[in-house]
Amino acid sequence: MRNFITTQNWSRSELQDVLDLASDLKNKPHQPLLKNKSVAMLFFNPSLRTKTSFELGISELSGTAIILQPGKDAWPIEFGDNIVMDGESEEHVKEVAQVLSSYCDCIAVRAFPKFQDWAIDRTDHVINSFAKYSSVPVVNMETIEHPCQELAHLLTLQEHYGDLQGKNYLLTWTYHPKPLNTAVANSSLLIASKFGMNVKLLCPSEQYHLDDRYINAAKDNCSMEGTAFDISYNIENGYSGADIVYAKSWGSLNLYGDTEKQIASNSQFKHFIVDSKKMGYTNNAVFSHCLPLRRNIKATDEVMDSDYCLAINEAANRKHVQKAMLSKIL
Repeated sequence: MRNFITTQNWSRSELQDVLDLASDLKNKPHQPLLKNKSVAMLFFNPSLRTKTSFELGISELSGTAIILQPGKDAWPIEFGDNIVMDGESEEHVKEVAQVLSSYCDCIAVRAFPKFQDWAIDRTDHVINSFAKYSSVPVVNMETIEHPCQELAHLLTLQEHYGDLQGKNYLLTWTYHPKPLNTAVANSSLLIASKFGMNVKLLCPSEQYHLDDRYINAAKDNCSMEGTAFDISYNIENGYSGADIVYAKSWGSLNLYGDTEKQIASNSQFKHFIVDSKKMGYTNNAVFSHCLPLRRNIKATDEVMDSDYCLAINEAANRKHVQKAMLSKIL
């Protein structure tokens, strides 16, 4: 049994096998690879691309997707240990995971952090609880990492450039009026470093560093690939020479859980918006974003509507890589 919770537990060659299958499925989308297979999809948070791409993709492979929203169309779930369940939760994850495992061939989970205490949220307790008690593979549809987005991102870049070895990859922080999840940023560091790119992280200040787990993993990956990892706080230096610009907003872990201070801090750095001037510092780079994106907040209309913007291609590729990943683990 193989879970897909983080790409860091998969080798580069294993991930490339998934990407290669995704390319095949893109050309021949309707195949019975999941015939008589079912996937229980639990959405603790909203979704547009993830829900649509998974549900359609499973259908195209002749599988069955079961959509559940705990607390709405399914019972609220308790994840704590040794808990007296006298609150809103009606059943424990121990029972939920075991019951769904008896019905379905896979359990997929979308559960954002609570944004209260990073020391707790970084344990990724919800999806890891499902993995602990499930007897079928568990898939991450975004928690504190977003490995499915990583695969779509890589497939899109490979379609554009071919071999990515030695390409200069910039992950830049960009402004958002709310403190957002670090999941896509964490994942982009993991995948870019694993696939042989020189990786640069551009932050407004040290307090916007990502968790050391992901910084250190990216450094280790780059070391194995013989490439460079750098952190910059200077916009021109960050963009200079980049072949790929990937933008994401995230909250400062130093201010984690304090929404008012996070908003005040973010508001100092509105000038980190991705615009044509910044893209002009690059090596004719492509630009992408995981979406959703607030136009003229995170990136300008000019950038989003440009020929070098790959965001729509990346979103479309979500379906293909997820079909390939599910086919591999099932």
